[in-house]
Amino acid sequence: MEIKSIGVIGAGQMGNGIAHVMALAGYDVVLNDVAQDALDAALARIEKNMARQVSRDIISADEKATALGRIRSSLAIADAGQTDLVIEAATEREEVKHQIFDALAPHLLDHTILTSNTSSISITRLASRTDRPERFMGFHFMNPVPIMQLVELIRGIATDEPTYKSCLAIVQNLGKTAASAEDFPAFIVNRILIPMINEACYTLYEGVGNVSSIDNAMKLGANHPMGPLELADFIGLDTCLAIMNVLHDGLADTKYRPCPLLTKYVEAGWLGRKSKRGFYDYRGETPVPTR
Repeated sequence: MEIKSIGVIGAGQMGNGIAHVMALAGYDVVLNDVAQDALDAALARIEKNMARQVSRDIISADEKATALGRIRSSLAIADAGQTDLVIEAATEREEVKHQIFDALAPHLLDHTILTSNTSSISITRLASRTDRPERFMGFHFMNPVPIMQLVELIRGIATDEPTYKSCLAIVQNLGKTAASAEDFPAFIVNRILIPMINEACYTLYEGVGNVSSIDNAMKLGANHPMGPLELADFIGLDTCLAIMNVLHDGLADTKYRPCPLLTKYVEAGWLGRKSKRGFYDYRGETPVPTR
């Protein structure tokens, strides 16, 4: 099936990035959220990011204007359901995702494909609550979406081949690369990445190094573009903790036990860049390590 229209549920960091790349690739996009402020902020962010692409000669001013014209925002989830493919990009909490798919159900077209941008939650379990598990799969973009080249495609146990091929065609149309993953907790990228971040938290917790030495060691010693604690702040410590809990619960292996220091930071509301404090304090002109 040829996909022409896409509904994006959730106008946060991931949702606005997905809407951005889909509109540039020629798809009509309905961006949905429960808050008008979130939609307004998302549209402003998309316009700003596209303007940056124009300034760098990545896209033309005409391409920017045409893409922005393809994006329609709506507070009504029914509008997002009346599309060829829906991408759920809400918070990484399973109960919230179930509520979204339940609310979408009465408004979907017969052929609509459902997908989730979840970074760790079982696709099979999410699909089982819908009326179309064969037309449901994981569509996991990396952050920031306009820049990162990888998309993980995750088939649930019931996902059929036409659904997979439709999503693969979209990834190729976006000019990105697909990595097919089996439906196990956290899939490929986060199965490897988040335990590394958790181990960096343990390294800090046990006093092996401070924030600066840990991040500098991995940047200069392993050629990572960002240190693991800096990256955790960028992702969001609450998201890192949620993924570690999914790994710990889903695989029942003590090596996935979340670091108590990571839990403490989340309990304090120090979630990283989005809350202005995490492993670094972002309230001044330059980030300052908090340990």
